[in-house]
Amino acid sequence: MSSRVTTGPGPRPRLGQTVHYVSHGTPLRGDGSQAHSSRCRAAIVTAVHELAVNPATLASSDMWIASLCVLNPTGFFLNERVVQMEYARDGGTWHTTSSCDA
Repeated sequence: MSSRVTTGPGPRPRLGQTVHYVSHGTPLRGDGSQAHSSRCRAAIVTAVHELAVNPATLASSDMWIASLCVLNPTGFFLNERVVQMEYARDGGTWHTTSSCDA
């Protein structure tokens, strides 16, 4: 659990903003390897929803929920209600490009 101090929500994402979506990667094999690892993919914000809820406190967090069009090398997919996660890179979340060196 992070002990980082926040002063309120981060900037509200904008429609059409380019962000990074973190792919889940393929399931782990018996030996612990993966055919494809989790990685950042380009995404475009298609809708902005509410602030995410911190599950530990049930209070609003400083991260947003947004719908995305995720761009992969072999195609794209639409993902609704994806939670922003700027300080970790969990599969199935998104973050701004300014917080990533991918």
